[in-house]
Order: sequence, then C-alpha cells, then structure tokens
Amino acid sequence: MMLRASCVKRLPHFTLEADIVCPAGSILVLTGPSGSGKTTLLRLIAGLDVPDQGRVTLGETVWCDTAGGIRLHPRQRNIGLVFQDYSLFPHMTLAQNVAYAAADQGEIPDLLALFGIGHLADAYPSGMSGGERQRGALCQALARRPGALLLDEPFSALDAATRMALRAELLAVRQRFAIPIVHVTHDLAEAAQLGDTIVSVNQGRIDAGWFERQLDLHLEEQRVLLARRGLGKPQNGSPARAA
Repeated sequence: MMLRASCVKRLPHFTLEADIVCPAGSILVLTGPSGSGKTTLLRLIAGLDVPDQGRVTLGETVWCDTAGGIRLHPRQRNIGLVFQDYSLFPHMTLAQNVAYAAADQGEIPDLLALFGIGHLADAYPSGMSGGERQRGALCQALARRPGALLLDEPFSALDAATRMALRAELLAVRQRFAIPIVHVTHDLAEAAQLGDTIVSVNQGRIDAGWFERQLDLHLEEQRVLLARRGLGKPQNGSPARAA
C-alpha cells in the first residue's frame, strides 16, 4: 500500500508545506536541519498533530482529510511508531512489552530473534543497553502488524557501532515486512544508507538540493581535517551520495 501525505501546518516561525509518497517495501528518509519541520511532518502523518490543511492516506484508507472533516486518531491508523527514547514500560519484561502490542502472541519469539534479543525475553528495560531497548521498541512496533512504520530519529542516542547494526536490521525489516517506512534523521550517512527516497525539509519546505549541499560540506570538512593531520585525501568512509 502507498502512504501519501500532503500537509500544511502553520508553525511559530514558518509554515510547513510538504507532499510525500512512500510505497510499500520502501524507506523514505526525512532529513534536514534541526527545527526544519521534519518531525512535525511525521507527527501529522501519525495523527499526533493536526494539519491546518491536508490529506493523509494509506492505500484506500483516508487517515486525515481536512476538506472532508476526516481525522482518525493515532490508534486508528494502524501504525508502528518509534521515537529515540525507547518507549518500553519499565515494569514489564521485554517479552511482556512486545506482547502488550502484539496482534499474534505466537509471533513474539520470532520478532525477538529477528533483532537478536531473544535471550533478553525475561529482562527488564533497566537491565538492557540502549541498543537492546531500541530493538525492543522496534519489536513492539512491528508486533502490531502495522500498515506503516514511522521512526523519529530512533538511533540518534546510540553509539556508532550500534547505529550501524540497527541500520542493517532496519533494511531487513523493510525486506521482510514490505510496508512503507518513514524515517526521520539528521545523520547524512544514515540517510544515504537507508533511504530509497531522501526528502530534505528546510524551514518547512522541500529543499531538493539540501542533502547534496550537506554532503559537499561534509567532504570539505574531511579534507581540511585530513590535511591538518597530513593524511591527504578522504578515504571511502564518507557517506555515499543518494541517487
């Protein structure tokens, strides 16, 4: 199913105007400078905020249509939603957290195994690392059997090695579940690795050239740093340019 959103939202310093389309089995990355409106757009899709004007649909299901007076609440939108702050209940074990959201209890062991945390089924969030808790949050979101997965900088608080591992796991989720995934990040490498489509939001508008400009700045920064260390040109570790 195709996820479509066309939204206008008046904010204190600018008006957000954005149109996005994300097919099933695809990751659409929303990137851009801090405070540019990308998280607001995600919240409008999720139903956590209401657009001043707009329409949000998943396939033939209308989630929001301001002209028609339609607004489904977040719990009615069949979404999985993951933020950066590990949304697990502290008084429940990992398995209980996933079971709380699960459409089919029999799928819980398989989901935990998919993210390599089956051995933590009886652990409480306080005894888990940040990466393990975020894997649990992703399991919880997918246990709902969502029609779309919405991610708001879920890896930003994690160390580099954990971020890279979770990116690979998210690509496996895309392949296995074949649902639209909208992923908010300010990390250029993450956007380049994950995005089938990269949409840059800048001061509330789609800015088609923002991502390329940031890559150029990143490469120039690397050149300066490497020159100061006498190492010459940047190596292949720089983020790839998106197609």
